[in-house]
Amino acid sequence: MSSNHRPGSADPLHGVTLKALLEWLVEHYGWEELGRRVPINCFLHEPSMNSSLKFLRRMPWAREKVEALYIAAQR
Repeated sequence: MSSNHRPGSADPLHGVTLKALLEWLVEHYGWEELGRRVPINCFLHEPSMNSSLKFLRRMPWAREKVEALYIAAQR
């Protein structure tokens, strides 16, 4: 599994946009599994990329959970 961050960067999210991160997670897990792993309504009920991005940008606690899942999945 390859990582999208720049070599030498200590931050695994360096250079990864929220949209790219979410697209990778949806491709990797699918909406249903993503909703099981991070149980938030935008993943559980009629999920879409746009509604999920809007929610994650407004709610830092949810974004942190999604980022943590992405980092764990990259290892």
